[in-house]
Amino acid sequence: MLYDCRSPADRDRGIAAAIEAVRNGELVVLPTDTVYGIGADAFTPYAVKALLDAKGGRRTPPPVLIGSRHTLDGLVFSLPRAARDLVEAFWPGALTIVVKHSPSLRWDLGDDTGTVAVRMPLHPVALEVLRETGPMAVASANRAGQSAALTAEEARDQLTYSVRAYLEAGLGPDPLPSTIVDLTGEVPQVVREGAIPWAKLRDVVPDIVESRVA
Repeated sequence: MLYDCRSPADRDRGIAAAIEAVRNGELVVLPTDTVYGIGADAFTPYAVKALLDAKGGRRTPPPVLIGSRHTLDGLVFSLPRAARDLVEAFWPGALTIVVKHSPSLRWDLGDDTGTVAVRMPLHPVALEVLRETGPMAVASANRAGQSAALTAEEARDQLTYSVRAYLEAGLGPDPLPSTIVDLTGEVPQVVREGAIPWAKLRDVVPDIVESRVA
């Protein structure tokens, strides 16, 4: 079902439907400040598996979206100073940080690396859903090898009946994906430059470097 969140009545119905779907272990598509995402409850392994199956292709662990900065403290054992500075400067927004997650977390994102990519998006619909559901595993809402969806309708064309609720909010403010910074090593590394350019990151964390890994 597709809900047009540009209509107040449909927005309320859509957000309620998405929250219910996530709590039931089903998939949803929601807008973010970059591209649309396909999401599931991060702590429901079969839901995360369904997300990876829906996308197809290589089974890369999905990032986790959260609805509050305070949620981050519950996901990590110790947050580096550089991570706190970047979060303070760019959250909510198009910055994904890779950090070591707390060993006590009971989740399965598809790969036991001990790390997780986390972001707090700057979109009212996404934040409203996330504040009710808690952390969600969210990947770009497209099949592997196809273009990222810029609307929920585009996502539905690719993902069809694998998703319970599609939340349409039109084109996002920035079609570029989020910038990803790895903060698990001694030196912060930009592993993907997206909506936030490297130069702006360097203003906040002067020792940040660009990764040599493609």
